[in-house]
Parts: sequence; C-alpha cells; structure tokens
Amino acid sequence: MQLANIDSYVRMRRERAEAALRDALPADWRIPSRLREAARYSLEAGGKRLRPVLVMAAAESVAGSEEAVEKALPFAVAVEMVHTYSLIHDDLPAMDNDDLRRGRPTNHKVYGEAMAILAGDGLLTHAFYVAAQAAGRGVPAARALAVVSELARYAGFPGMVGGQADDMLGEQGITSLEELENIHLHKTSDLIAFSLRAGGHAAEADDRALDALGLYGRNVGLAFQIQDDILDVTGDEAKLGKPQGSDERQGKVTYPYLIGLDESRRRVEALTEEAIGAIASSGLARADLLEGLARYVMRRDH
Repeated sequence: MQLANIDSYVRMRRERAEAALRDALPADWRIPSRLREAARYSLEAGGKRLRPVLVMAAAESVAGSEEAVEKALPFAVAVEMVHTYSLIHDDLPAMDNDDLRRGRPTNHKVYGEAMAILAGDGLLTHAFYVAAQAAGRGVPAARALAVVSELARYAGFPGMVGGQADDMLGEQGITSLEELENIHLHKTSDLIAFSLRAGGHAAEADDRALDALGLYGRNVGLAFQIQDDILDVTGDEAKLGKPQGSDERQGKVTYPYLIGLDESRRRVEALTEEAIGAIASSGLARADLLEGLARYVMRRDH
C-alpha cells in the first residue's frame, strides 16, 4: 500500500477507534463522576492510536474483510485502555514524574495522584471486561479466551510491567545494548506484538500467521521505541506532546546515548525491514497493508 493511501487508511481506523473509546465506559454503570472524568480525560486525549489501528489492520490482513475488523474492535479498545493506564502511571511522581502528556497536563496534575492511580487501575481492569465481550461479536469463545490470556501475559509481569520495572531498576546502570533492548522489548514491543496477534485471533488466523504477526509486531515495536528515543533528542516538542530531552534530564540510558544517532537510525531501518520480511511469505490476504503500516509508523511525521 502506498504511503498516500496509508495516511487515509490510518485516519479512518483511528476515527473508528476514537468512536469506540468514547463508548467504552458504559453510561449506565455507577462510576464516581470524578473517577469517570479522570479516566476519560486520558482515554480520550487523542494520540496516534497505533495499537488499536494495528489490531484492526492485523484482522484485515488475515481475512481481507471489514467484518473481521469489527470483530477485532473490542481487542483494539482493550489494548488502548491498557496503554492509557500505563501512561497515567508512568507519568506519576514515583515513576517518570512528567507534567505533560499528549500536549496536555498529565492526569495527576489535573486530578491528583490518588485519582490518577485509580483511573489507571480502572482502565486496566476494564480492558479485560471489554476484551471478553468479543465472544459476543462473532469471535469464537476459545479465541477470545486466548486473547485475554495473552493480554495478561504481554501486559503483565513478564511483559510491559516487567519491562517498566527493569527500566526503573536499570536507570543509569545499563551498560550493554542487550540490556537496553530487553527493556524495550518488554516495556514497549510486547504490547504492540500483542496487538498484532489479537487482530489475528479475531480473524481466526492459523499458527503460522499468528507467529508471523507476532514477529512483525516485535520488530515494529522495538523500532518504534528506538525512534522515540531519537525524537526525544531531535524532535519537535509540539509534535512530541511532551518536553523534548526528558529522557536525558531523567538520566535514562537510550539508544542514541548508547550507540549514537546514526547507528540508532540504521537500527530502525533494519528492524522495519525485518518486520516486513516476517509477513512477506506468511500467506496473509493483505500483507501489503502491514508493509505500508510499518513504513508509516517509522516516518513519525504525522
């Protein structure tokens, strides 16, 4: 798929995700108004919506149909809820202590630390409820169960949470590329790999296709994080939605710090090609869609 077309495709899928996210907290549930407001403040704050777009694209790449995309929508919402909770908690004073997220004050700056923590807790928990609803939208129950199980693993102790812990424990003490890559594989890449596999499950992909989607997601996720490290050094603060140079101020070891900007850029290019190679011969109905998305994600000028 050409980049001109991929722009409109991503915009369409992002709009579908935004609409679903606005309806994600049931209006008839009794939720304390301040808590609901805090959760929606971060959940509806915009952003790239990369993970839900990848869920929907993966489903379409397997089945080649809009029906598969609609079946995957609960998984798209669930993964964005998990991602949003992680951002709320990452921004807290005990973690990264950030004041700005997606161009707006961070959740705890608006609602206080206690409500921000509870909003994150609620979004994380609700994500599993939403994912389970896929069984009522045409996804086989066994597939929905597999996705719920994978979400717990990829987002939990051996995945994103474990990567975040390693990141905090290793601040200023990371001396090797292997250590840094391990952190990013779990802190960032795991949830992106999950997104691809979740879309594949919604479209009832076979094991070969699921493995290819997971490998694609792993490489795209790692490249995405390296590109994020690069942009923290070179990017426009208005586009970043957070202060430029925040990693350096927090004393974090990043790819540009460890291997330099030029080598970091080469690594992004290599990982992008590896991602495309992973799905090139996988038998997917729309492998071209994922190829276009890999190149789109790495542009980071949108």
